[in-house]
Formats: sequence, structure tokens, C-alpha cells
Amino acid sequence: MTKEQLMRKAIELSNENIANGGGPFGAVIATKEGEIVATGANRVTASCDPTAHAEVSAIRVAAAKLGTFDLSGYEIYTSCEPCPMCLGAIYWARLDKVYYANTKTDAKEIGFDDSFIYDELELKPADRHLPSETMLRDEAIATFRTWAAMTDKVEY
Repeated sequence: MTKEQLMRKAIELSNENIANGGGPFGAVIATKEGEIVATGANRVTASCDPTAHAEVSAIRVAAAKLGTFDLSGYEIYTSCEPCPMCLGAIYWARLDKVYYANTKTDAKEIGFDDSFIYDELELKPADRHLPSETMLRDEAIATFRTWAAMTDKVEY
């Protein structure tokens, strides 16, 4: 498939998802040659899972299908510019490129406004709206030291 066909598939998934009680978001993970590996749609409300965004869903399917957490060599096509969570997942999955149709401004105009999260990320943890505090670091750091010393770990 061409890049345009892959994006049209992501848009088609977003339209189908609306009809199936989901949000207006779809995603496709494909090889650079245009072969679809996985698809996903936003199922947040349908599955009562706040992480069930289209991109995260597609990443989960692709990783399971390919048997790896490293999706280097693959690209993602998404009907909308990824939110902060999805963008983080895309980086963690090591996808090579992101193509998107609608922008985050377009999403904001229909009620999907992630600007609050982007703003929060710029703040020190103590200044964020979500209270957080460090606890038992002296105990937990031992686990990190154990991990760092391992010679047979699978790095990711």
C-alpha cells in the first residue's frame, strides 16, 4: 500500500470506530514497504481503559504479533497527531516514523484537548495539579542497583 492508502486506512478505522461506540481515532502500523502489520482504534469508553488509544492499541497488537517490544523498521499512520501518552508509547516502541492527519489543534476543537498535559510536563512535580511525592527511595534504589549490575538483562 502507498502512504496515502495507509493513512486512508487509519482514517477509515476512525470512522468505523465512531459507528462502533468509540472515539474518532484510528492507527495503522506498517512496514516501510506498505504492508500492514497491525491496526488499532480508540476504545477508551468501550473498554473502560483510559490507555486504549488507537496508537497504543496498534502498538500492543504489533508487538504481540511480531513477538518483540522493539518496532524499529516499522512506521505508524494515525488519524490524529498523537497525544502525549501515545507519543511516549511510539518513542518506547522505537517506531521509525509517525504520519498523522488531523492535528492536536483539530482534536482540541472537538473536545480532545491535551494542552493541559503538555503544560503539566513543563512544571516541576511539586507544582503540578496532580500531587506527587517521593517515598522510600532509599529502599527502592537497591532494586535499581541490582538491575544496573546485571550482565544478562534484556535492555529496552
